[in-house]
Amino acid sequence: MGPGGQEPRGRGEALRSGPAALSAAAAAAAAAALALVAALLLLRREDAGPGTGCSMAGTPALPKLREDFRMQNKSVFILGASGETGRVLLREILEQNLFSKVTLIGRRRLAFDDEAYKNVNQEVVDFEKLDDYASAFQGHDVGFCCLGTTRKKAGAEGFVRVDRDYVFKSAELAKAGGCKHFNLLSSKGADKSSNFLYLQVKGEVEARVEELQFDRYSVFRPGVLLCDRQESRPSEWLVRKFFGSLPESWASGHSVPVVTVVRAMLNNAVSPSCKKKELLDNKAIHDLGKADSCLKP
Repeated sequence: MGPGGQEPRGRGEALRSGPAALSAAAAAAAAAALALVAALLLLRREDAGPGTGCSMAGTPALPKLREDFRMQNKSVFILGASGETGRVLLREILEQNLFSKVTLIGRRRLAFDDEAYKNVNQEVVDFEKLDDYASAFQGHDVGFCCLGTTRKKAGAEGFVRVDRDYVFKSAELAKAGGCKHFNLLSSKGADKSSNFLYLQVKGEVEARVEELQFDRYSVFRPGVLLCDRQESRPSEWLVRKFFGSLPESWASGHSVPVVTVVRAMLNNAVSPSCKKKELLDNKAIHDLGKADSCLKP
C-alpha cells in the first residue's frame, strides 16, 4: 500500500523502521519469486500423454457435429459450476444449446438473473454423504467435473478430500447412474507419483476414475488457467500476470484461457471418439478450443 493518508514520520523513526521495511519487502519479493518458480516447475513438462484424442482431420465441420449432437437429446450434469471454469462451461453449453437437459450438482443453489438460465436444473448435495444423493447423478448421458479447491483455502486434508475423494465418489455415482461420457478437468503435470501434493492428487483421481470404465473418459490437462477469477487468490493473480506479459507463442505452451478450455471440452464432446480414454494436454486444448476457425465445412 502507498503512504498516502499517513502521518509523516520523523527521521529517527524512519531510520529505525528501515531494516524492518526492507526485510518485509525482501520477504514479499521472495514469496513472489517462489510462486513463479513453483508455477514453472509444475508446468515444466509438456504432457504428450498416451492418446490425446482423435484427430479432427477428415471429420465433418463442428457446426454439423453440433447439430447432429443436438438431435440426440442428451442430458448433462456439471460439477463445480460455481467455479471459474464451471461457470464459463455452463454459459457455453446454454449458448450452443447442445443438451436437452442441463443439471448442476453442488453444495448450494446458484442464483442466475439471466433468462437463459431459467431451465437449468439444480441438485443440492452434501459431498460428505454423497451416497444419500445418488438420485442426483442418475439419468445423465454426459458429465463434466470442474470440482476443485486449493490447499490454502481448505488445508492439505481438505484439498485431498475435495479434489480426489469428492471427485471420485461423484464419478462412481455417475457411472452407476448411467453416465456414458465423463469429462475430468485435471492439470498439466498430473502424476500420482509426483512429489507435489497438487499434481499427485490430480494424478491419483485420474487413475481412479479410469478404473470405473466409462464408455468414454476425457481428461483435460491445462496449464495455468487465464481468467479474471472472482475469488481472490494473490499467487494465481501474480502467475497470470506473469504469463500475460510473455509472448503469446511462449505463454500458450504453459497457459490457456478458461474459455479455450471450455470450448475444447465441448468441441471434443460433440466429436466422434476413436479411443475409450482421451488425454488432452495444453497444446491439444489450444488446438481443439480454436477448432472452429480451422475446420472447413
